[in-house]
Amino acid sequence: MAKEESKNFGQTVAGWKQFIYNPRSGEVLGRTAGSWALILLFYLVFYGFLAGLFTFTMWVMLQTLDDNVPKYRDRVSSPGLMISPKSDSGLDIVFRKSVPSTYADYVKALHSFLQPYNDTTQGAKNVFCTPGFYREEDESKKKACQFNRTMLGQCSGIEDPTFGYSNGSPCVIVKMNRIIGLKPEGNPSINCTFKKDDGVQLLYFPDYGKIDLMYFPYYGKKVQDTYVQPLVAVKIITTSNATEEDIQFECKIHGSSNLRNSDDRDKFLGRVTFKVLIQD
Repeated sequence: MAKEESKNFGQTVAGWKQFIYNPRSGEVLGRTAGSWALILLFYLVFYGFLAGLFTFTMWVMLQTLDDNVPKYRDRVSSPGLMISPKSDSGLDIVFRKSVPSTYADYVKALHSFLQPYNDTTQGAKNVFCTPGFYREEDESKKKACQFNRTMLGQCSGIEDPTFGYSNGSPCVIVKMNRIIGLKPEGNPSINCTFKKDDGVQLLYFPDYGKIDLMYFPYYGKKVQDTYVQPLVAVKIITTSNATEEDIQFECKIHGSSNLRNSDDRDKFLGRVTFKVLIQD
């Protein structure tokens, strides 16, 4: 077999030029203009079909969604609890009652948190509801119920702008996270316990830490854009000999059979734990 004759550099360059454009046949990159037109038309139709199929699939899926209610809610069956104020270190509240700078951030956070609950704001945006009954009406009338700041009594920050921090009896506000469509059964309330034998007393606002049914169900931000969660304020009153160490509190939802408050996998499901250290 004869050895294939190798091409010199000039022949190689000439071959590439002819491949890119052949003036005799009019081919560009090995194809005529008609061939390129057919290829481009094929891919235009093919990818156009894929884009149309994707758009149609997305349109069909969107028809099954509700703007107000998530389609899948099975992963969150009960609400969690959270407190205000919170510190940079988490849920530990540490301050000296004789040094205002140590609790200034807590007071500021509480005033900011309660701003939407001002009586004038609630009166202008939300409606007065009948206590003890779910808020179930026609969608056009799903107005949010009023929760006035004055309902928090000694923890409203109105009579005492420091929320009790200046005299060593601080207030902590507990809120329940929003879940669309949730309807608590029974008479839900927030109850807190503490790991200390004596020297600590708790006051609740509203009385008994009650969460009224009239704030449920929640219909979502789009329908109830002025909705505010019902709150429970806990005022912590301690004696002088109960302020030498951290006091650990745990607040839980009680009185409702469909609201869970014990799950080792989620420490905020129906409960919240925090510590308070009050120094002179």
